[in-house]
Amino acid sequence: MRYQRSTKWYPGAGFLKREVYRRTVIAVFMVVLLAPIGLAAVAQDVTTALVATVDGPVTPVSADYLADGIRTAEEEGYEVFVVELDTPGGLDESMRDIVQAFFGARVPVVVYVTPSGGRAASAGTFITMAAHVAAMAPGTTIGAATPVDLGGGEITDKIINDAAAFAESVAAFHDRDVQFAVEAVRDGRSITADQADELGVVDLVVRDVNALLEEIDGQTVIMADGSSLVLDTESGGVETYDPGFFRSLLLIIADPNLAFLFISLGTLAVIYEVANPGLGLGGIVGVILLILGFFALSVLPVTVAGAALLILAAGLFVGELFVPGIGVLAAGGTIALIAGGLLLFEGPFGIRPVVLWPVGLVMGVAVVFAGRLTWRARRAPPASGAEALVGRKTVIANVHGPTGQALVEGAWWQVRSRTGDLIDGQAVIVVANEGLELIVESEENNPWTEY
Repeated sequence: MRYQRSTKWYPGAGFLKREVYRRTVIAVFMVVLLAPIGLAAVAQDVTTALVATVDGPVTPVSADYLADGIRTAEEEGYEVFVVELDTPGGLDESMRDIVQAFFGARVPVVVYVTPSGGRAASAGTFITMAAHVAAMAPGTTIGAATPVDLGGGEITDKIINDAAAFAESVAAFHDRDVQFAVEAVRDGRSITADQADELGVVDLVVRDVNALLEEIDGQTVIMADGSSLVLDTESGGVETYDPGFFRSLLLIIADPNLAFLFISLGTLAVIYEVANPGLGLGGIVGVILLILGFFALSVLPVTVAGAALLILAAGLFVGELFVPGIGVLAAGGTIALIAGGLLLFEGPFGIRPVVLWPVGLVMGVAVVFAGRLTWRARRAPPASGAEALVGRKTVIANVHGPTGQALVEGAWWQVRSRTGDLIDGQAVIVVANEGLELIVESEENNPWTEY
């Protein structure tokens, strides 16, 4: 038997066939019409610049932050890595780490000195010149790169010559003005953004990051391996590089004012814990603040004289607890603390007067008060134990010669007289304790009064 394919349509089949055809045509038309618009939108959303910000001293934390930012830009395929810079300078070692990271980067690095009124001073000069593209906002400055001695001594010619040679090599690496780089080190020369543009210290002066990306679009830069790379930055957006919570915290506390505040308040908290022992909360908070303060000092240029004065201040404050008087030691500690704050940091770093003076005065007054608390605590009678029973009145019972028993503060104690036999019902006063035995005397012969 031969089977034939049926050509008979079920009811409505023709309508469905036409509807499917119509929808297919519409879908194809929409794809063809909207595809260019979608591609343009995607192109506009492409992020080409990863932007990091260094606003403050150049420290090991900021050096690590920028090194990680470069690695992220390389791994995620960003067109450029932009550093918004405003710094008074910083540690030489951290600056050199940043320069090396810039030189070895596989992604173009752009340093933009901003905002207006900002600066790339001292270490910031080297960092700016080490970038593939260097730019400045109007009203910014660059220079004053003479090294300073953190110990307060005189800078030797050897150190100056080394810094000048390093500045010259950094400037020559990207064909920038070598003469200015050397003069910034030897003479402390500093120039404005427009002067830097004219001398060839930086590549351009622009008002914001978006204008910067438009200006450098199509510019050719030379990478570490000698290859040339044409920048394509005009149509792309920017993304801020997030340092993460922990590094953000480190970037915040690596500040001279916070370091001084943490050290001072931490010392005060520990002093109050010693003066008035309790649950230990003051001591715990104090130790945490001291650790934060010491970390901040470890990443900042600290002078030997300033650190010595802070240690002296702490010693004088502690001494006030053990020799309380009219506050002479506390006053000396206050003077040492303020002097230490003035001398603690070198060069562009410093503690603001609005932080230094109030903190120093509050520390002095608070330590005097803590000394008074300690003095009163030492003079107060014991609050617990057998020593706290000295001076209490009681009545003798169960006498056996010079010994007997007495109910003192709700408990029966073995008592003994040093002056003779006791009498049942005799009123006595506790004058001392020896082990688990209380020493008593007749109330008539003892001047003790009850507390």
